[in-house]
Amino acid sequence: MMRLNLQIRRAQERDYDRIADLTYYGANVHRHLDWSSPLEWLGSSNYWVREEWGRLTAALACPEEPPRIAWIRFFGHSREVSDSQAWHSLWEEARRAIGESKSGLQFAAIALQGWFQALLSSSGFETRQSIVMLELKPESANLKESPPGVHIRPMRVSDLPAVAQVDLEAFGGFWHNTEAALRKALPQCASATVAEKDFEVIGYQISAQNQGGAHLARLAVKPGFQGQGVASALVSGLVLSFGAGISRLSVNTQSDNAASLALYKKLGFSLTGERFPVFVYPKANE
Repeated sequence: MMRLNLQIRRAQERDYDRIADLTYYGANVHRHLDWSSPLEWLGSSNYWVREEWGRLTAALACPEEPPRIAWIRFFGHSREVSDSQAWHSLWEEARRAIGESKSGLQFAAIALQGWFQALLSSSGFETRQSIVMLELKPESANLKESPPGVHIRPMRVSDLPAVAQVDLEAFGGFWHNTEAALRKALPQCASATVAEKDFEVIGYQISAQNQGGAHLARLAVKPGFQGQGVASALVSGLVLSFGAGISRLSVNTQSDNAASLALYKKLGFSLTGERFPVFVYPKANE
């Protein structure tokens, strides 16, 4: 039966406070792991809300960032509606609206909770790969020196275009940290360094600090310089810079990224057992 009091529409700035309430007090909330809060994506065209009798009961944000990839950055709903009702009403509108305006765009999500995994599967999303977590105790780290001619230094704002290019070459379009994303991350991070050779940025790391520990949010090296000890030097410099200020260093990587897994294990990281599926819609052809 049609619900005449129900409206699915694009989010507006006036929804800020009500979306904030969903973010903190919603019955179920999915947030993407990035440097931006759900509220900071307001203004994006790919942001929808579900409104009933003037009450905002659910919201979905999936901005196109990086290009051609609409990561689900936020989905949350109130206790007045079930997760299935909230999700399917918003998802169908998002799929229709984006599908009509842009072909070839892919939706993606890292599903941290079982309830969200179930919703994605019910809507035709398929698993692309998984994210696995690793952890290092600093006192057990197998530290490495920089290769000859490679200099590790703090990242500057002027480095960001080069850093974004390193990231694209290392990870490809699906996982790309764009210059805009890096510009957002830099002021918030606890550590950000670049590896430089002959005045060219060939690698970087960016990390966050949390209570008692730190998280290596991104590590990338240009393909032509991989396997030469650059990544090991970046991580070693990070561990030394934190010193006794942390009890553990965590990192995540793709379950099928054999090179990254081998690197982290060589440095002393070990798998924690945590594993989170990456869903895509439609299924990637690669």
